[in-house]
Amino acid sequence: MSAPQKLQVDETLDCKGLSCPLPIVKTKKAMDEMNPGQVIEVQATDRGSLADIQGWAKNTGHQYLGTIEEDGVLKHYLRKSRPDEIKAEQKHPYVASNEDLQARIAAKRPITILDVREPAEYAYGCIPGANSIPLGELEQRANELNPEEEIYVVCRTGSRSDLACQLLADKGFKRVRNVTPGMSEWSGPLEQAVEK
Repeated sequence: MSAPQKLQVDETLDCKGLSCPLPIVKTKKAMDEMNPGQVIEVQATDRGSLADIQGWAKNTGHQYLGTIEEDGVLKHYLRKSRPDEIKAEQKHPYVASNEDLQARIAAKRPITILDVREPAEYAYGCIPGANSIPLGELEQRANELNPEEEIYVVCRTGSRSDLACQLLADKGFKRVRNVTPGMSEWSGPLEQAVEK
């Protein structure tokens, strides 16, 4: 078996040590400066960046080429699309604030809270009763959710949860809300997730 070829890249972007949404923000800015067909390597240490980069590429029309992990660094490869292939970046139209979600919880109204952060983020502190399905697993695990229920989706900042809301809406979920700004500014009750 021959050794894998080294992928030719036009730009390398260092996002090591940054967490969501900064790798996407920096990637978007770098891609804006590139020519169609050029390839960027985005180096990140945030485990959630894999799903973030894949979701962002799908949402914008840029081509996700793949990810390689080397020494704890995820190297994501994207090819910039031609202008006629690029989609206008969309946001999920239904948003709830942290305070809206806290009020729903306090009123004991029946809702589903979906936390799409990575397992390590979820374990560190989560909203009591939240379901953990990382964004990278949501496509395969969406059947674990009831499309008729009202679902409040949370992540650290509202970026990853926005992608999750769009994915669920595409699958026919009609009562999905993106919670912003998410866990980075959550002041409601928290619990430590326990390994099941």
